[in-house]
Amino acid sequence: MFARRRRRPLGDRMRDLVWPRAGWRRAGAYVGHRVRRLPGSPHSIAIGLAWGVAVSFTPLLGFHFLLAAVLAWVTGGNILASAIGTAIGNPWTFPVIWFTAYRAGSWALGGVAPERPPEALTMAVIVDNPGAIFLPMMVGGLPMAAGAWLISFWLVRRAVARYQHLRMARIARRKSAARRGAAEAPGA
Repeated sequence: MFARRRRRPLGDRMRDLVWPRAGWRRAGAYVGHRVRRLPGSPHSIAIGLAWGVAVSFTPLLGFHFLLAAVLAWVTGGNILASAIGTAIGNPWTFPVIWFTAYRAGSWALGGVAPERPPEALTMAVIVDNPGAIFLPMMVGGLPMAAGAWLISFWLVRRAVARYQHLRMARIARRKSAARRGAAEAPGA
């Protein structure tokens, strides 16, 4: 019923993944609404989203969705919220996250962190050099993930709890107004 008559070209769909047509503000607002409207308690939604955010700080690209879903399931979090939380790790944020994790991990392991990462920092390079690149990224990424988990859990739990409280109050006001209207209707 609401489908397009002609399918959009692949190039347009790919461009919208990198740069949304309606803009980043509207795309962010949409994700915010989706998170607040997820079914479940504020606690379970916050746990799920926090795991998605935290997993994005690890160099385990390709396993983020699966790892976030498993961790959310084990801790009683919302699995759909964990998938949404992994959106923190994207082509715009991964370079910053990985470089920061690499430098922090190199420093923590006692090595001198280079000023610049290797020229071609791809998944193949990370996997082929576990001691030189993967280990420092994991060691540096874990404390960042823990901090991101705590911050995102706290913020999301408060936001979802407030939203659900206001929504329930709005629904209760509508129901009471409808009952008053029905009682005051002529012939009732």
